[in-house]
Parts: sequence; C-alpha cells; structure tokens
Amino acid sequence: MDVTKGPNDKIYLDNTSFSYFGGTSYLGLATLPAFQDAIIQGIKKWGTAYGSSRHANVKLDVFKATELLLASQLQTEDCLTVSSGMLAGKIVIDYLSESHTRFYHYPNTHPAILAANSLPLYVENALHPTLLTDAEEHIVICADAVPTAHVNALDFSFLETLPKQKHITLLLDESHSIGITGATGMGLFNSIPTTHISQKIMVASLGKAMGLPGGIIAGDASTIDDIKSTVMFSTASGMNPAYLEGYLQSEAIYKNQQAKLKENLRYFFDGLHLDDRFIFNTHYPNIYNFQPGFYDALLKKNIVITHFNYPTPESVLSRIVLSANHSKTDIDTLKHTLKTLA
Repeated sequence: MDVTKGPNDKIYLDNTSFSYFGGTSYLGLATLPAFQDAIIQGIKKWGTAYGSSRHANVKLDVFKATELLLASQLQTEDCLTVSSGMLAGKIVIDYLSESHTRFYHYPNTHPAILAANSLPLYVENALHPTLLTDAEEHIVICADAVPTAHVNALDFSFLETLPKQKHITLLLDESHSIGITGATGMGLFNSIPTTHISQKIMVASLGKAMGLPGGIIAGDASTIDDIKSTVMFSTASGMNPAYLEGYLQSEAIYKNQQAKLKENLRYFFDGLHLDDRFIFNTHYPNIYNFQPGFYDALLKKNIVITHFNYPTPESVLSRIVLSANHSKTDIDTLKHTLKTLA
C-alpha cells in the first residue's frame, strides 16, 4: 500500500483513516514536531548534506561531539557514526575478516553482520562442533541483540562453556534495541559481561528508535581507531551532520519519548490477555502473530500492522508495533479489536 505522507499513529488510504501499528519508529521521533524542529536547525547550520570523507582536511566538529556523547551514553570507550546501519556492519565484518579465522552467527542474524564464510552457531540444537575443539584460534560470534521474530535479548551464557583456546570477538547488532532497552534505554551492549570474550563490538542502525538516518559502531578505543583507518571507512561519506546536530540538541526529547513508550506498553498490556498465538514481552514494543488471516482481520477493522516478506521472499513478517506517539484512544481501539479476535 502506498501512502502520501509519513506514517505516524494514523495513515490514510483512499481518504480513509487507518490506525497504524507498524514500522520501526518506536520512539515516534520521525514525525515529532519538536524533533523535526531540531533537525531543521541542524540543516540551517550544516546544510542538507555533506558528502566528504571523514579524513578530509576540513572536519566538522559535530561528528566528534556526537560520538563523544554517544560513547558516554553507551558506556563504551569510543564510537563512530556512519551513513547507515548496513554500512556499519559491513565495515566491521570487513575489518574483522583480516585477523579472525572463523565467523559464527545466531539464527536470524541480520545480513549486515553476516560474513560470507560464516557458520551457523548451532547445528541440530547443539553448538557447532568446531567451536568445541582445542584448536587455538580467533573467532567472531555475530548476533542481533534482539533478533527478528524475538522479543527478548539473547542469552550469551553459553560463552562460558567454550574452550579457553578460543579468542572470541562478539559482534552485536543493536538496531532493534538501542533507544528502547537496557538500564539507561541505550541498549544491551554494556550489560554483556566480557569475562569469556576478548572483545565486543556493537553496530546498529540509528533509523529505528533513534529516528536518525545513519549507523553506529562502538567498542574499545583501540578497535575504533583501527576501524577509522580502514579503506571502507575513509572512502565513505559520513552521516548527515544536520541530524547529528539535531541529536545533540534533543536529549530531553529522547527521555520524554522513552517515558511515553514505557507508559504506552504498560497501558496496552494492562488487563489484556494474549494467548500463545502471540510472541510478546510486556517491556518491548513488537508483538508478533504469524497466524494466517491475522493481518487481514485487523485490516478489516481499519488497523494496519507490519506485514511483508522479510528477510527472504519465502518468509512473512507480521507484527504489531507500539510507539511513543500512540494515544490511549489508539491503544484502546487495538486492545478491543484483539479481544474480539480471541
């Protein structure tokens, strides 16, 4: 379905209003007037685009200022912004491929952090046998913090069972957790212990909860310095500086939207019983239902949810998405409809 205006809590199709519970704008920032105003001020200061290498002789100080702020918020030593989450993943995979023997990936890991030679972490519900050998090697384990069709953070306790001869780098994609999970609302990266791993690196799209067209790479200072020196980073244009300026000016807006999302989740789940056809977590804004006909049943009630083939043409993604911008009236409509479909 084609729309002529950015979706918020409503979309309009053939002059008919539909309640919209889809997308990935969990904090509702993309259509929030106060946040838009901050971005507009950023455009006036830095222009609509800046297509130069980050290594050019003229450097915009907004990059360093934003990266220092993000590193502090993520409680990590350093970070880099790039023009997309996909590029963030590809830069790190390319960098790690130079020094690591093997790559492994969780099921449903996003293609941004899938190396061409990556092996599945699990084979027939057991850890891949090559992970358990005594061979000393440098390996990378890649995972989404909250994978597609999941609503809980992955459990990395299995790392404690791997042989000490394995020097492990954990590469974590936080695209669907940064901004909405963790003790400070900035994701799960800092909560993952490093006792049994050599290093951990985080990448993420900033285009979901964070409402920014770009990506991020975070980790220890030495690793980030190395990544800054790679050909792929140096030959790519940086993230749009206007949006970085907007981010610097919007700390209070983010906190307010995070509080609104928490309240909307509390209100939605209060008194609502969802049976085992639903995959949900009362503290996470995605609710999955893969039953045939579920999408069409909601559509008949003028409710549109996310429903399309993803990540492959053979897979169907079907989920309800709550955002900070939904009103209690919107949520009441959805709750009532779900109860009638029970």
